[in-house]
Amino acid sequence: MADLMKFVNDEFVTRKEFPTFGAGDTITVYYEIKEGEKTRTQFFKGVVIQRRGSGATETFTIRKMSGAVGVERIFPVNMPALQKVEINKTGKVRRARIFYFRELTGKKARIKDRRR
Repeated sequence: MADLMKFVNDEFVTRKEFPTFGAGDTITVYYEIKEGEKTRTQFFKGVVIQRRGSGATETFTIRKMSGAVGVERIFPVNMPALQKVEINKTGKVRRARIFYFRELTGKKARIKDRRR
């Protein structure tokens, strides 16, 4: 059964080519929104909290501050509405999932920049 699932994921799921990014990176995700018959492109810029899953079920979570409120959004990597992903800054963190970042504010919420 696992072989069948792997075969279907490899053959039929279209993989999008995005730059490699991980937790701590600041990225901008451009995605398409349909409102009635119109479509428009919207972007979401924030820090990657985690990447999770593999293959067709891979997702990543982005967190941004909107005023004083933190907003998180989960994007599937294979979502058809995703147009492009831009890496703005690469961050140096020591964990793959930086959930502790949610409680930090002010200067403590800064992430060191990693040289490219």
